Amino acid sequence: MADVLLTAVAAVVGYLLGTIPSAGVVAWLATRGAINLREAGSGNPGAINAIKMLGTRWGLVVLAADIAKGAAAVGLGLLIGGDPGAYAAGTAAVAGHIFPVWSGFRGGKGVATSAGACLAAFPAYFPIDMAVAGASALKSRRADLGTQVACFIWILSALVWWQADLPNLWGPDPSVGLFLFALIGSTMILYKFRASARKLAAIEGQ
Repeated sequence: MADVLLTAVAAVVGYLLGTIPSAGVVAWLATRGAINLREAGSGNPGAINAIKMLGTRWGLVVLAADIAKGAAAVGLGLLIGGDPGAYAAGTAAVAGHIFPVWSGFRGGKGVATSAGACLAAFPAYFPIDMAVAGASALKSRRADLGTQVACFIWILSALVWWQADLPNLWGPDPSVGLFLFALIGSTMILYKFRASARKLAAIEGQ
């Protein structure tokens, strides 16, 4: 019972970290409130929109902050609840970024936050993730396709690492928690991408 409670606490901590509005804070620092990334550009509070609206330097700051909060969530989750806590906190951080309670559950797409969480929770897969996402996006010229491919490989890799009990570098031991982390995280990211695509199509159709 204590282990379940600690895992739940780790998830709450991870979610709260994920809700930190990195893009909003950076946009305010860069423009003193003149630009609201939820209203400017694509309306997505993420690194790509930040690069377009604030410039590359500030956009990279947003990217680094989103990656950092994902990694920090896993690290704190590990301290609180061990391996299960690490996976729960990493998953919850992605949820917090995509569905932040403070912003009416309207957040970013979760790619950078999931990358940070993956770097801490599934480091053995991280280079594969970067290579697959980058190659897919460059070949297709579509970041969304690259993300879809990366999510599929993420789930498949987690399943392989769990079932084969492969080394995970400095990350937690592969377990069902690793698989759920990949499955739930990917599902949320893909849902957000599809919702954003529908929103954009509706705007263009007006």
